Amino acid sequence: MHSLSDIVGLYENRFDTHPLLVRSCGRINIIGEHTDYNDGFVLPAAVDKYIYFAIGENGTTESHLFAADIKQSHSFDINKIEPCEKLWANYLMGIMQQLQERGVPLEGVDCVFGGNLPIGSGLSSSAALECGFALGLKTLFQVEASLVELAQLAQRSSHQFVGIPCGIMDQFASLLGRAGQAIKLDCRSLQYEYIPLELGECELVLINTKVHHELASSEYPVRVKECREGVEAIRQYHPEVKSLRDISLAMLEEHRAALPEVIYRRCAYVIRENGRLEEAAICLAEGRMERLGELLLLTHEGLRDDYEVSSPELDFLVAFAKGFDGVLGARLMGGGFGGCTINLVRKEAKEKFLREASKAYFRQFGIHSEYYFVRPVDGTTVVREE
Repeated sequence: MHSLSDIVGLYENRFDTHPLLVRSCGRINIIGEHTDYNDGFVLPAAVDKYIYFAIGENGTTESHLFAADIKQSHSFDINKIEPCEKLWANYLMGIMQQLQERGVPLEGVDCVFGGNLPIGSGLSSSAALECGFALGLKTLFQVEASLVELAQLAQRSSHQFVGIPCGIMDQFASLLGRAGQAIKLDCRSLQYEYIPLELGECELVLINTKVHHELASSEYPVRVKECREGVEAIRQYHPEVKSLRDISLAMLEEHRAALPEVIYRRCAYVIRENGRLEEAAICLAEGRMERLGELLLLTHEGLRDDYEVSSPELDFLVAFAKGFDGVLGARLMGGGFGGCTINLVRKEAKEKFLREASKAYFRQFGIHSEYYFVRPVDGTTVVREE
């Protein structure tokens, strides 16, 4: 874990100049999981877990990157950008390639980054990597692009360079977050509104399983493909359908016989999850925390049983939360197969819950979990040195 001043010091020691500084945000998603790449709705917020970037142009065609938290470096020629075996470097190089495809004249950059955003936790460190680097390059090279356009550019980089068919939620939330607010985002139109994240006597707490199963990367594109198969099947009967967003549960039931059972369950989960998100936004506006907690639990059940992206560790923590007095709801957060649970907890129960959950989890799996308190903050930004 590194502070902003740590990153500045590492940069100046390596490159002997003073850099541009960027603070890039992780994100939580309150509800609306695996809906973004299905043109649905999501309800994320940028949070105060950061990756700090120190970055400067160097007047050559060589770029030099250093990932401080894992002590790895990578250098490349900006005229010969090709994927490498280091995934983190691909996220950054893909951004440069996308800017080149837009016709932006770049030169080599020196970059050091690190922070306190845990990798593999479901807080989207990958999108924070992309967005912080993209904003740094935009600033250094005076690129004319809005924050929404930067989010779209980062998503294209994931698709075309990194090879991950992600939705746009993570990049959008990292760049456009606002303090004290969640973002209700329509992933088809990119229309969005800010919703005050006022939880009354409750707060959101994350518990990190500290596991990250390999299925997370291999099964993600499978789920994308399965959802598209469902859309293609329904489109035979309803040509106007473009995505799961356009399919009602009634339509899905009507043509259930045309779908393999696993495809039906994937589609049913996504359609129901969009409905839960609409209700969750109303719950936030009206302060109905008990119902919001119930919706989180329903989402977890859907992710576990119908979408099949949970894990024994996640299921254990959610079951423990469900049975704990003072916890209103919990679910896995992010792509699945590990990472964090998000828990809606009454403030007076928080300390006891976390203590008991940590002990029970260690007894069951022999793993020390971590927990994080997070607050919604303004999104990724250029910063002055603290």
